[in-house]
Amino acid sequence: LRTAFKALGFTGMVEVALFADILTLKEALEFDRHVQQEGDFQLTSCCCPVWIAMIRDIYQDLVGHVPGAVSPMVAAGRVVKQLHPNAVTVFIGPCMAKKKEAREPDIADAVDFVLTFQEVEKFFDAMNLKPQKLSSDEREHSSRAGRIYARTSGVSEAVRTTVEQLNPGKKVKVKAEQADGVLACKDLIERIRNGETDGNFFEGMACNGGCVGGPKAILSADEGRENVDAYGDCAKYRTPLENPYVRRVLEELGLNTVEELLRDDLLTRNFI
Repeated sequence: LRTAFKALGFTGMVEVALFADILTLKEALEFDRHVQQEGDFQLTSCCCPVWIAMIRDIYQDLVGHVPGAVSPMVAAGRVVKQLHPNAVTVFIGPCMAKKKEAREPDIADAVDFVLTFQEVEKFFDAMNLKPQKLSSDEREHSSRAGRIYARTSGVSEAVRTTVEQLNPGKKVKVKAEQADGVLACKDLIERIRNGETDGNFFEGMACNGGCVGGPKAILSADEGRENVDAYGDCAKYRTPLENPYVRRVLEELGLNTVEELLRDDLLTRNFI
């Protein structure tokens, strides 16, 4: 894919999974800090803009349980522009809602354009480019944790394994629940508000199966999930704490410790 995008005229490609790694670390730090006893809980703030919009616009009483983190897309765009101020950033994925997210006033500085997988496929067809036949230009940047974000329960699993590694002695473990689809997300939120769940980390995805079930995907959700898991399983690193590229990006941003992620404005937004 990197070779194909360069053939289209892009300067390079950055894998958003690297920034999912960084935000996994941020959410794990938030969980370790704020979920201290039974009854405490956290709503993940990563990935799905529809899930976040539901909480922000409809269920405002739960906003305090959402850590102020941008999505991996926004984190990627902001970091690229921080390191390369004149860059034009283009996010590519199977999601239509990302087009709207990229225009939200408080984060519109990150991503200039959003293309879907189907739109990119048309570019490749028009240029007679077949990525699978091009030479490989692989880069190892992300851990398994960041790579599995694209399917349901991926964020939960990533945060759980990172919390366990960050604080092995923590008494309150991550007990996650997920919801697939808008109606299921609403049902999960109602159960949280009514005290009908004993979970403490809640992940919502507007598309069935997660991002792999996005409306502009070019594979079935099942095939996408299998590919995501296979790609995650071949990662050299299991969590962002093991990933040296996470540390390198943090250093480029002037952050000397992982704990400084909790105070960094570049990767934080205000949902209120």
